Amino acid sequence: MNAAPREIRLNAFDMATPGHIQQGMWTHPRDRATDYLSLAYWTGLARTLERGLFDGLFLADVLGVYDVHGGSQDAAVRGGVQIPLLDPMLLVPAMAAVTQHLGFGVTVNLAWEPPALLARRFSTLDHLTGGRIGWNIVTGYLDSAARAMGLDRQMAHDDRYDMADEFMAVVYRLWEESWAADAVQADRAAGVYADPARVARIRHEGRQYRLDAPHLVEPSPQRTPVLYQAGASDRGRAFAALHAECVFLNGGPKPHVAGLVADLRARAAPRPIRAFLGATLIVGRTSAEARDKLEDYRRCTNVEAALVHASASLGIDLAALGLDDELPTAPGNAIQSNVTALRAAAPRATKRALIDRMILGSRQPPIIGSAQEVAAALIAWVDDADVDGFNLSRTVMPDCIEDVVDLLVPVLQDRGRYKRGHAPGTYREKLFGAGPRLAAPHPAAAVAR
Repeated sequence: MNAAPREIRLNAFDMATPGHIQQGMWTHPRDRATDYLSLAYWTGLARTLERGLFDGLFLADVLGVYDVHGGSQDAAVRGGVQIPLLDPMLLVPAMAAVTQHLGFGVTVNLAWEPPALLARRFSTLDHLTGGRIGWNIVTGYLDSAARAMGLDRQMAHDDRYDMADEFMAVVYRLWEESWAADAVQADRAAGVYADPARVARIRHEGRQYRLDAPHLVEPSPQRTPVLYQAGASDRGRAFAALHAECVFLNGGPKPHVAGLVADLRARAAPRPIRAFLGATLIVGRTSAEARDKLEDYRRCTNVEAALVHASASLGIDLAALGLDDELPTAPGNAIQSNVTALRAAAPRATKRALIDRMILGSRQPPIIGSAQEVAAALIAWVDDADVDGFNLSRTVMPDCIEDVVDLLVPVLQDRGRYKRGHAPGTYREKLFGAGPRLAAPHPAAAVAR
């Protein structure tokens, strides 16, 4: 018998800043992204995503300014290119309070804080959300972030992953090993909240980290948050194969993406892994309406701001290149997979080719069409490239999300490719249909008690 068609999973991909991926869209007269300082903006978004049966809201973050382009931060500040920027973790409790099912994947850089602090914050959020928190594990790619932390530059690309492997070993022990499942007794008569014999100090003496302390938070619903990771370099994929439950891919031609997904699944086996592809959608009731929206949005595209973002994520000062100069081929210290993806998508990876792809101010060409046409395109990605779902970056807010919820989701449901209700349980249970905690052979399960 043929297997049932795979249901498509959707995350909204956002950031607490005016300009996230599609640079310049905040200038559109209907765009509300400049309301990002208001809790009402975020709670309204969360309610809409819950209504649309989204799996999660994926919140990006950086800890530095984009100052590679022209060697200055000025263009980033002028264009609102991910600056100013709020701490995404502080937004989650408010959104969780107005929803029951929506998951929250939060980007947090592990390079600049001790494991015990990060572990406590995620355990806190796992409790406050009822087990709906996930962590997008990043090690950073901006020298400006290193300078903000008092250093001259960040560590080399592969060395950052080595550091991250050790960091993960420590937080797994804090989340999974420190407190036994029966440690909390809350015995009012005896005056015993927790059994000291069931709470262990975690002792670690490593190359990067030292620790001798118990975890400060009692066991949360998931213990370890759902683990996302977005590195697609060879070293990044090795890290994902060991740690990640969900991976975020930047895109490119279908054969390129399919190859990445196949490689990640093979490396992670026998563990299941969910693959989310970055996508930008422009959905209309008709093809003509979608094209009209595209032309309306394109008037707000900020090419300079897009080059600022690309310079930082590619690790290349694009201001120093001529239009027909090819991008450098030597591996840099930024997001190596971005250069690889561009080379896979263009015959010659030149600055002009990059700008030509920036239809709405990012390197990600949008999928444009009627709800039926966009649904067909997403289904083809799932069936041909073996992705599980999509991280949808915003264009004009809230129009782009409402178009997905009101126009696209019903079509996907009619085609049997999208759920009609939220599954019960924690974020991990909703994504994988198993228990709330990580299971063997994931390394976190090896230390669990």
